[in-house]
Amino acid sequence: MKTKKTRLAASQIGTSDEEQLAGFIDKFDSGNASLIRSVRKTLRRRMPTATELVYDNYNFFVIGYCSTERPSDCIVSIAAAANGVGLSFYYGASLPDPHGLLLGSGSQNRFVRIESAATLAQPGVEELIAAAITQAANPLPAKGRGKLVIRSISKKQKARRKPTN
Repeated sequence: MKTKKTRLAASQIGTSDEEQLAGFIDKFDSGNASLIRSVRKTLRRRMPTATELVYDNYNFFVIGYCSTERPSDCIVSIAAAANGVGLSFYYGASLPDPHGLLLGSGSQNRFVRIESAATLAQPGVEELIAAAITQAANPLPAKGRGKLVIRSISKKQKARRKPTN
C-alpha cells in the first residue's frame, strides 16, 4: 500500500505535528486563532477517536475530523480563512437540516459560520454534528485516541489575516 508523504519545508523538519499545527494557527489574527483553538478543543472532546487531517492550503486552513485517514471519511471540518471560521460538513447536502442552519449550495458540502465555540453547543448545530457522525460510511473507532496527520501544506497561500487599512 502506497502512502502519501507530505513535503515539509526545511524550517519544519524536526518539528512535531502539534508544533506545525500551532504554527499554522498562529498565522491568523488573535481572534480567529483563539476561535480555531477553542473549536478544535470542543470537537476533539466530541470525537476523541477521530483522526484530525490538517490541510494548510491556498484558500483555507482546514482540520478535518475523520473516521480513518482517508479524506472521504471526513465527518466535519474546521475551515478557516482571514474572514472567519466555519464548521464544514463534508456530506452536508444529505444531512437533515430542520432549523435551516446549513449554508452553501454545492452538490455535497455545507457549512455553518462559527462566531464562538459556544455555537457548537447550540441544539441545531449539535443535531447536525450528531447526524453527520451517524451517517458516516465508516464509523468512528469505538476506542482509542485519534491522531493528528498533517496532509498538505501549500507554498502559496491567501493571507490568513485581514489587511489593515
